[in-house]
This record gives sequence, C-alpha cells and structure tokens, in this order.
Amino acid sequence: MRTYWNTTNGLRTIDEWQPNCWVQVTCPTQDDSNFLEQTLGIPDYFLNDIADTDERARYEYDDGWVLIILRIPYVKEVRSRTPYTTIPLGIIMKKEICITVCNFETNMMIDFVSFQQKRGAGFTDSVDMVFRLFLSSAVWYLKRLKQINMLIEKSKASLDHDIDNADLIRLSKLQDSLTYFITSIRGNETLLSKLKFKLPVDELDKDLIEDVNIEMSQARESAGIYTNILDSTMDTYANIINNNMNSVMKLLTSINIILMFPTLVASLFGMNLINGMENWAWGFPVALVISVSVTVSFMWYFKRKTWI
Repeated sequence: MRTYWNTTNGLRTIDEWQPNCWVQVTCPTQDDSNFLEQTLGIPDYFLNDIADTDERARYEYDDGWVLIILRIPYVKEVRSRTPYTTIPLGIIMKKEICITVCNFETNMMIDFVSFQQKRGAGFTDSVDMVFRLFLSSAVWYLKRLKQINMLIEKSKASLDHDIDNADLIRLSKLQDSLTYFITSIRGNETLLSKLKFKLPVDELDKDLIEDVNIEMSQARESAGIYTNILDSTMDTYANIINNNMNSVMKLLTSINIILMFPTLVASLFGMNLINGMENWAWGFPVALVISVSVTVSFMWYFKRKTWI
C-alpha cells in the first residue's frame, strides 16, 4: 500500500505522485514494487535490501540515489520467541523524490504521521524528514523499553511467590529482545554520526540532530540498564533453583540414610544364624524397638546438624 503526502505547510494526502512529495509505502505489493522501479526508477536491489529483516542500519549511494536503512522497534505476537524486535525502515531519496518503504505496519509510522499532522509544519526538505524519523524511532525505543521493564517487574513479582517455568521463559524472551534493541540502537547511532557529514545539513537540522543524539543515548543507556537488571535477575533465580534442588537432594539423601538403619537391624536378626532370639517370645518386639530407637536417634542427630 502506498500513500502520497504533500509535506509543505503541513502533512496532507494527495491522489497521485508529485515532485517533492513523500511516498509512504507500507507492506509493498507487486504493484507498489513496479511503480517504484519502473515509474520512479529506483534500483531494484534497494527493495530487496529493505525486505531483509536482518539488514543492518546503513546508507548507500547509487547513481544519485541515496538509500538509508534505519532499524525501528516492532512488536510481534506475544507468543513469539522475541515479542519485541527491530525491523528495517528504508528511506530512498533523489533530488525531488522521497520514499519510505517498510514491509511491516508499525505503530511508530502511524504515530509519526499523526504527530506531524498535529504539528502542522510539514518538513523543510527530505533531510529534515530523515532526522525526524530518527527522532521518532528513538522515542519509540524508549516507549518499548518501558513496556519491557513493566513485563520484567511483573514476572519478578510472580517469581517471588512461585518459581514457574513460564515466567522464566518470558524473561528469557525479553532478554533476547533487549539484545536486538541494543544492537539496533547502536547501529542507528553510528548511522546518524555518518549522515551528519554526508547529507546537506542546515542549522535547524543540527538542532534536530542534537535532540536525536540525546534520545538515542537515553534509549541505549536504558536498554543497557534493563539488560543488567535482567541478567542479575536470571542469575538470582538460577541460584535459587540450584539451592532448592540441593535442599531437596539433601533431604532425600538423609531419608535414605535413616531408612537404612532399621533395614540393617532387620537384616541382622533375620539371618539364618543362631542369635539367641529365635525361640524368645519377645524377640520380634525387641528387634522392632531397636530399629525404632536407632531410627529416632539418627533423626535427632540429622536434625541437630540441619541435614533435614
């Protein structure tokens, strides 16, 4: 699906492509690809690079065309292995042509359009739009990181009552998501530092770039803090599980040792040897009393040693 936006004096849709308009392509169809390649003439491999979900943040020049790939946050299904991940957003520019291509429908782009419409100022040029997309991605990284932190605290509260595999698996998923976030944020920061010298930047753009740097740094530091907290939490609960397992094994071992003594007494008196108790009426009760006495004695001893 593609949408044409007039970016002068606000942001409003138009019916067809015009020079210096913004072409927003979301989940491109074959018709969209044909329009971009045949009508506008963009290199075909640009779309292939953007479609690669593992494509890193970078820029590329080709015969006057500029391709910028920005990593933005994306939320998949809750049951996914990594519910929070990042995807590439492609920005393609050449003189009077400005295109964004994303193979997923994201809340970030919906919010970006809505915010620019409320702002009512539009974009001074395509470079201004590029850096505003960087700023929007940084803000949305912070939003998603806050959501991840809430999920971490919720899982920790649940684990404090009962250590459940589902909560541990949920924390493991969030750990993977934070790894993706940190890698993508660092890639975006590196890309931003290069674009400052590659794109025609004016004074207004410099102020905007400074804001982007602040938001990006905050997002990176927040992701690092949450990662450290999550690593510490996982280590703590791993130690608790090991400690609980050791306690269970110690208890089972103690029980086995205690049960060994009455078995030993019964075995001694049950042998086919003369022991003086074969014909004694009180032979069995005496053997039973000895077994119980030995068992109670060792239970008291083990309890004193806190082995049970």
